[in-house]
Amino acid sequence: AGADYIHVDVMDGHFVPNITLGPPIVEKIKPCTTLPLDVHLMIDRPDRYAPHFIKAGADIVTIHVESPSISHSADAVRNVLADIRGRGSKAGVVLKPKTPAEAAFPFLDLCAMVLVMTVEPGFGGQSFMHDMLPKISALRHEIQRGKLAVDIEVDGGIDAKTAPLVCAHGANVLVAGTYLFGHKDMAARIAAMHALRSS
Repeated sequence: AGADYIHVDVMDGHFVPNITLGPPIVEKIKPCTTLPLDVHLMIDRPDRYAPHFIKAGADIVTIHVESPSISHSADAVRNVLADIRGRGSKAGVVLKPKTPAEAAFPFLDLCAMVLVMTVEPGFGGQSFMHDMLPKISALRHEIQRGKLAVDIEVDGGIDAKTAPLVCAHGANVLVAGTYLFGHKDMAARIAAMHALRSS
């Protein structure tokens, strides 16, 4: 339908209150698309489970810097990112709304992507948090300062009104759920999103 990625939300019922899917579902999705699978791990133990999602076919794996098993140490986060890269996938970090942009800075050299949550992770259909826009700008500034090739992905409340805002602040990858799945012509919505992103 014109999408650039398939964004897969993985939730364990601990790090966030909802439960979604595991590696077997990713493995079933993989042969159904030629698009990269962008797997967002909202889980307590990305260090333990990231390898299973990579084996299942994840092309990009993003992990939360706030995940309990790694949040105590920058080295722990770096080790997981390095392990993801070493297994042949692209790696990235995710920031919840209350986590500042600076929390991602020590890891940008290992990242292909930083995902900024513009809603509280765990459930779809929430309203976009406009106070996340300066965070996106700060990340883009730091990425440019370091001359790094890192995408800024934004997830949460993305629609025709919010897409231009996040792009103007430096985002270049947009995750849309409700905006797409609540509409009868998904291809038209994706085309509109592309147009908004490039406007």
